[in-house]
Parts: sequence; structure tokens; C-alpha cells
Amino acid sequence: MYLPDLKGQTILMAVSGGLDSCTITHWLTAHGVDVVAYTADLGQPDEEDIEDVRTRMLASGAREMIVDDLKEAIAQAGFQLVQSGARYEGGYWNTTGIGRHVVVAGMVPEMQRRGITILGHGATGRGNDQVRFELASEMLDPKVQVYAPWRDDAFLADFGGRKEMIAYCEKHSIPVKATLSKPYSTDSNILGLTHEAGELESLSTPATRVDPGMGVFPADAPEQAQSVTIRFEKGIPVAIDGKSLGAFELVAAANAVGGAHAIGIGLHAVENRFVGIKSRGIYEAPGLELLGRSYEYLLQLILDRRSRRLYDQVSKWIAEQIYQGYWFDPATQACRDFVARFSQMATGTVTVSLYKGNVMYESITDAPHSLYSEDTASMEDVGEFDHRDSQGFLGVLGVSARALHTAGQIRD
Repeated sequence: MYLPDLKGQTILMAVSGGLDSCTITHWLTAHGVDVVAYTADLGQPDEEDIEDVRTRMLASGAREMIVDDLKEAIAQAGFQLVQSGARYEGGYWNTTGIGRHVVVAGMVPEMQRRGITILGHGATGRGNDQVRFELASEMLDPKVQVYAPWRDDAFLADFGGRKEMIAYCEKHSIPVKATLSKPYSTDSNILGLTHEAGELESLSTPATRVDPGMGVFPADAPEQAQSVTIRFEKGIPVAIDGKSLGAFELVAAANAVGGAHAIGIGLHAVENRFVGIKSRGIYEAPGLELLGRSYEYLLQLILDRRSRRLYDQVSKWIAEQIYQGYWFDPATQACRDFVARFSQMATGTVTVSLYKGNVMYESITDAPHSLYSEDTASMEDVGEFDHRDSQGFLGVLGVSARALHTAGQIRD
């Protein structure tokens, strides 16, 4: 869709309250478009008061401002990331990717209630977010039409970048806090921060150029390790250090203790964007890294050899699906059902030690579905495993080993 299609129409615009959001909203309103602004409260660590977004957007000309409380939804989605081990290239926990899906899942019902059929977003034409917003909204409601100003000639003619937008906001007295010297951009929710663009586009810029928002770098972490205990029940983390918490509170607590010890802070990744270009990002996800590593220790006890192989393949698939905007896709749903099968057995209490960015195993107790047995694994003369039983096993394996040599397939 383009500006001529929008005049006289109502659009539900996904906004953050920043420079782009305020500029786009005021510009659309000035061109005869009725803008209803929408922002989701995802527990953004860098937003002191989410209601400040309402003030800025109404001052920018929005007819209505919707602030949707999706904190529990984003936390639950984070648990699904942990259960799936859904890290994209370089170890990125998909915090922004899953966040876009949660936001769209909140926007579409609001559109349906208000009879609005046009969804707007401020994602650029070379990023992943445009794909996530559009594919997710169209999957949830095929009647949704999407407007992206950064692909509209009329908008691009007026705004080449931040310089023009800042000048526009100053001219129209729009209350934004933006400068031309911003070193990089940040997207945030309770699951993590993603930093990219600006100075970070140069590979000579170290990860430490970022000012951590969810913790500290390892050099600044405490000199003493800290033990942390996570209780999982059927794949869901339900308590930290014996304290039962709801989903959002538990993620926040994991962020606090993990971030304090530099867990998941400053991850550097150069990844393949869906649109076909390489992108460099610096990521923070202390809570997910703490929960994810603890959950992995638990899975090691539960998954047999064949299940492990399948799980690892599905894990990579789900991570890519989220990154590319296919969280609601039937293939992803089927993979999520697959993961849920193993999650039902992931019960146990995991204790780890946190030290300068490392999550080290200490112990696991009360894991009823564990396949590990100290007796059968022991090299001592205990348990039911008879070493002589291996003779027949190796004899069978030896048949194929010798056949390979006889057929001339083994090279020295």
C-alpha cells in the first residue's frame, strides 16, 4: 500500500514512541490518514514508563493510543524458546524475532475489534522485521493489509534518514529525544536487547562499544561465583532458588541474577538476514541464557540418542522459522508439538554456578525421567552392566568394518 491508498482510511500503527514512530504518525496524520497507535508493554528494560509512549504518540497526532500489556505473553514465549533451544546463527536467542510475533498476535485482535484492516509498521526495507510483521499478520488474518512507509516513495521523498526526521520533529514541536550522534540502535523486551547499525556495522568496533542494559561485561562481574537453582516442571521454569514465581517475574529474576554475572551479555554475531544480506548484532539475553543452559543440562539426562538427534535438528529449524517470521506457520506448530513431547519429561531441579559470563553445572536432583544411571555408567565393579556382553555387539559391528577394507574403501 502507498500514501494515496491511505487517505481517509484508519490505520493501526505499531509504534515504539521513538523518532521514527513520531515522525511517521505526524506525517500520516498531516496527509489525511487516521492513525490509531499501538504499542505493546513487553517489559522493555530501556523504557522507564511505558505510558510516556502514549504522551509522545498523542502529541504526534495519533487519534488513539493503545498500550497493550503483553508481559506474560512475551515471558511464556521466552519459555518456548528455552524448551526449543531456539537460538539462531551465532547463538542469538531470537528475542526480537519472537517479540514481533507476540506484538502482531496482540495487534490483530485489536484491529478486528475496531474494524481496522490496515496494519502499519516502521521496519526498514532491508531488515527482518518487515517480514515478521507482514507474514505473521497475514497468517492470523488474511484480510489484513500492510503499510510500510520505508517502502513508500512519498515518505522516502521527504525523509532520507534521521537528519530529516529530527528536523521535521523540531519544526512541528514533536517531543522526541533523538540526536544525530546516536552510535547504534537498540530493540528491547524483557527477553533481551538487540543492538545493531551505526558504529556496530564496522567489524573493527568491539562488542564492548555497547553500553549493557541488562547486566555487565565479564570484566566487570563479581570475583566470586554464585550458585543458582532453577526448578523445572514439565519444561516450565517455575522457581529460582526455591522461590516460586509467575512467568514474567521469573524471567525478570533470571535477568537480574544472570546479568549481574555477565551471563548472555555482549554476544557478537554476524548472521544471515532473510532478505539475503549479512548483519552484525550485539545481543543481551541473560535470563534466557541462564534458563537455556540449565534446561540443556536437564535434557542431557532425558533424551536418548535418537531423540537427541531429532531434537537438535528441530531446534535449528524452529530458530530459523522464528527469525524468518514463520512462528505461526503449520510446520513450526508441528515442530513445537514435537518439542512439547519432550518437555513433558523435563522435570528436575538444576543448580548451576555463575561466574564471569559462564554457567557451570553443579547438580541435578529430582529428575524422575532421567535415563542416566550411576550404576550402568560406572567403570567400577558395580551395577548390572556386564562388560562381556559387548563381545557379541562388537562382533556384529566388525562385519561391516572388515567389509569396507575388503572392498577397497579404506584409505590409509
